[in-house]
Amino acid sequence: MALKGWLSDTCKRYFPKSAAEVKKTLSLDYALNERMSFQVLLRQDGAPQKINVSATGPDGWDVRVRQIGYVPVRHANTGAENIPAKQLAKEVDWGDGLPGFVPDPLFDETRIILPQNETHGFWITVKAPAKVVAGTYPIVVTIEPERDKKQKLTFKAILHDIKLAPRKDFHITHWFYADSLVAQYKVKAFSEEFWPICEEYVKDYVAHGLDTLYVPAFTPPLDGVKLPTQLLGVKRKGKKYVFDWTNVRRWLEMAKKCGITNFEWVHPFTQWGVKNAIRIYEGQQEDEKLLFPPETEATSPEYREFLTQFFNELYDLLKKEKLLTKSFFHVSDEPHGDEHRANYKVARAMLKEIAPWMKTMDALSEIAFGREKITDMPVPSTRTAVQFYKEGITSWCYYCCGPRGGYVQRLLDTPLPKIWMHGFLFYRWPFKGFLHWGFNYWFESQTRNLIDVYAEQDGLRWPGWAYGDTFQVYPGPNGKPVDSIRWEVFGESLQDYQLLQTLGVSRDDDIFEPIKDFNDFPKDAKWRLKIRKQLLK
Repeated sequence: MALKGWLSDTCKRYFPKSAAEVKKTLSLDYALNERMSFQVLLRQDGAPQKINVSATGPDGWDVRVRQIGYVPVRHANTGAENIPAKQLAKEVDWGDGLPGFVPDPLFDETRIILPQNETHGFWITVKAPAKVVAGTYPIVVTIEPERDKKQKLTFKAILHDIKLAPRKDFHITHWFYADSLVAQYKVKAFSEEFWPICEEYVKDYVAHGLDTLYVPAFTPPLDGVKLPTQLLGVKRKGKKYVFDWTNVRRWLEMAKKCGITNFEWVHPFTQWGVKNAIRIYEGQQEDEKLLFPPETEATSPEYREFLTQFFNELYDLLKKEKLLTKSFFHVSDEPHGDEHRANYKVARAMLKEIAPWMKTMDALSEIAFGREKITDMPVPSTRTAVQFYKEGITSWCYYCCGPRGGYVQRLLDTPLPKIWMHGFLFYRWPFKGFLHWGFNYWFESQTRNLIDVYAEQDGLRWPGWAYGDTFQVYPGPNGKPVDSIRWEVFGESLQDYQLLQTLGVSRDDDIFEPIKDFNDFPKDAKWRLKIRKQLLK
């Protein structure tokens, strides 16, 4: 078999052992301003040879070629044990078998030494210019091997006379870890070397459809004791505290410049229990001198006084920056059970007294918490979110580590057609937003040990943590992120939400009839492509 080159949409992963296919042309439908993507795959049975892949579109079109990299995944994620065999392929994607290599990182590389009897590929991302009109436009892919004949393949972008409006009334946030950037690139937090790196990651974050960014005014009290990344300068002066907001303002300005419109502020109480004050550093955070001992109770008089002064000044800052209505606030992450609920109520009551202007939201999935309205905006798991909707409780939604199995997810063994369905699922019910915890968590679970995420994608915590849950982007050279296939597909799925919203499609429309819940929806790529074509026409 000579060198085989073919095209594919982005609803399928190709693994090293994937068989060659025959598809020299591919056509897909889009709105005028959608980001488009497709794959170019290569396979041969001859000796290794160098191959260059390029792609060109009409004048003014932005065409980016990236090599699809493989990462070693040690195990299948749990959650599929009770799925019937005939249904398994729609719920999990184990490729050549796990342990094994899974396609995920996308490298800015157009050349490859293609091995014998292995499938490798390139991810092509395309954007039409702003003034493009409806029509069919060819993107020509050229495969240039050092030994075999040159090949040309054609992708046809069918653009319809619809321009997607910006998404409204549905915010998306992923927790952004400044400490990962500090550790990976060996820079001091909020130094001059830090800021351009951070900006590159925020630009990538926005480019994938996210509009809300976490602000580490204090080091986030999430998943263990983290490397100090506290934007706010704090000094104690008698019973008063002196705050330096310089870095907070710089963070806000940098984020707004990148396209962020909303901000999520740090949780003021410890995670999983609402028991204590969070770690707040005094003076130089490198010294890790704490303002309060870690055992300081959440509602102690000393901490209450500190929060009173902090929130008073934060209110003034947000008012001045016109961000009061564009900010989201927390109490504590993931309370569950009776003890946590009692602690949460007391802490929330204290915040109401010292900052009556502040509305709160938190990840909490027990329907009893929603019924009691212990927070202004609950963020339930996708396991229970539809129940919140059915009981008339306005909410966001989230997933974290689970649920798995039949549920929508974005793991390294989640089939791409399921990831593609996020936009339709988010639109189906009137949720107000989506939260995920892992944009760039590159540490061993709940430690400060930086790990190589090209080799380990579970925070070294499998089976509790799933492969692919802890991060969506890989650390790249020169302070720039390397996107994952999962991240690209998720970002483009959000365009489906925009399409539905732009067209004013009712949530009671017949097209949503097969979408019953976050684990009961069409999981075949053909369904989505058919509905998109219908809507675009």
